[in-house]
Amino acid sequence: MDHSEIANVLIESLPYIQKHRGKTFVVKYGGNAMINEKLKEQVINDLILMKCVGINLVVVHGGGPFISSYLKKINKESKFINGLRYTDDETMDIVQMVLCGKVNKDLVKLIQNFNGKAIGLCGVDGAMIRAKKISSKENLGHVGEITEINTEIIENSINNGYIPVISSIALGYNSETYNINADTCAFKIAAALKAEKLILLTDVPGVMKDVNDTSTLISKLHLDDIKKLYESNIIKGGMIPKLNCCVEAIKSGVTRAHILDGRIPHCLLIELFSKQGIGTMIY
Repeated sequence: MDHSEIANVLIESLPYIQKHRGKTFVVKYGGNAMINEKLKEQVINDLILMKCVGINLVVVHGGGPFISSYLKKINKESKFINGLRYTDDETMDIVQMVLCGKVNKDLVKLIQNFNGKAIGLCGVDGAMIRAKKISSKENLGHVGEITEINTEIIENSINNGYIPVISSIALGYNSETYNINADTCAFKIAAALKAEKLILLTDVPGVMKDVNDTSTLISKLHLDDIKKLYESNIIKGGMIPKLNCCVEAIKSGVTRAHILDGRIPHCLLIELFSKQGIGTMIY
């Protein structure tokens, strides 16, 4: 790119910077973008730039592959029921250790290495996320469903210039801890904050009419159209819970939800600060 092309890119981004300034975005960070070191650095730089232009940013993360890796080290098999990790007492200890300790603090450290300002939190801190045992025909152990979000500690962090980085662990009403699906955790936090946007980073381009053909990507999706996609069996597999989170977030007051391919370098900047964008926006 020559100098004029660089200037044109910056000018194109100006109205989006002005539009997003002062708004709250919740980003669910996971998938390959969390594992691949190069992609991880690119995502972190995107987040810091978003913060620098005045976006109130909240990052929610899971860490399923890291949990599975640590369970393997102690010769414990990962068990999933209907897509949720069965979490007995020993597994819950590993989940809390890995998410709240290793993964969370590594993300905070990386943000600060790139001159950002971050604070690591989990749902137990300040009783931020309260949960009860999930209602299920199967016994899932310490898998919880969120009952309430206390936004005070999140808002205080934002107001003091930090990016809150939140791991998806919740506090029960009898001092127990619960493992929470990270997508669900992100949408619940976005709804509680009345965020402008919920952004889910995934390992797929977005919602597609044909999962084997990226040219069928649906770039914009209205809530009224989603029921038809379910009825046509277009929405299936791992996209179902992600799209459900986006739908529930919008029904709860979030203005826009985005499903983005976290494998694309700087996917956040492309979606938020360019005319074309990528991924699927639900509104």
